[in-house]
Amino acid sequence: MYDEHSIGIVVPAFNEDRYIQTVIDNIPAFVDRIYVVNDGSTDATLKTVTSLNGKHERLTLINHSVNRGVGAAIITGYKKCLEDGVDVVVVMAGDDQMDPVQLSTLLAPIIKGTAGYSKGNRMSSWKHMKGMSLWRRFGNWLLKWLTRISSGNYQLSDPQNGYTAVSLKALRQIDIDDVYDRYGYCNELLTRFSVAGIKVAEVPMPARYQGEKSHINYLTYIPRVSWLLLRNFVWRMKMKFIFRS
Repeated sequence: MYDEHSIGIVVPAFNEDRYIQTVIDNIPAFVDRIYVVNDGSTDATLKTVTSLNGKHERLTLINHSVNRGVGAAIITGYKKCLEDGVDVVVVMAGDDQMDPVQLSTLLAPIIKGTAGYSKGNRMSSWKHMKGMSLWRRFGNWLLKWLTRISSGNYQLSDPQNGYTAVSLKALRQIDIDDVYDRYGYCNELLTRFSVAGIKVAEVPMPARYQGEKSHINYLTYIPRVSWLLLRNFVWRMKMKFIFRS
């Protein structure tokens, strides 16, 4: 429990055997449940997490027999948290990029009731972007503006940051069944929360890289997500001017 709120951590993992035990072992003691979603890994991720089941009472392993995408893995975890009635759900990737020391800061807007969805913001200062390549910075800058237009939330600075927390109440106000199943899920969720009137808070925190290889190919990722954002923009306009009228 954290300030009288139960906390669940969803850990999407695809071929993360190198980092997954470190991620699980370093999750703070105040977290009530840990949901590792093995997304069809072809390395020893499943074996490693299975071996940890007896050592961590908080740990629940959910297995996708085939790779379905990080968005699909997170939605699977969200659904389990909704089923279990966890008050606040955090996403902490299996590649150890998300610093558990920052978890309390990420939870603060949710616990205080000032936001229903909070997320990390690596773009808050030059110091926080240390270690981020110029190419990745450019991609994030471009997708920031496209996501602002798509979601209607012009306060967003780092929509690609997947270190997030969401209240159970906010999660219940959106339809998660058809959320995009790949890396564009984070952009789509921001649009859905915007349409639902859910307040989004961005929490400044430094980028953290552990030498892992990114699964994102920006040459294909940016065009694909740009199309997704256009589709989300049209959907938002439809919801705003047609259905709500």
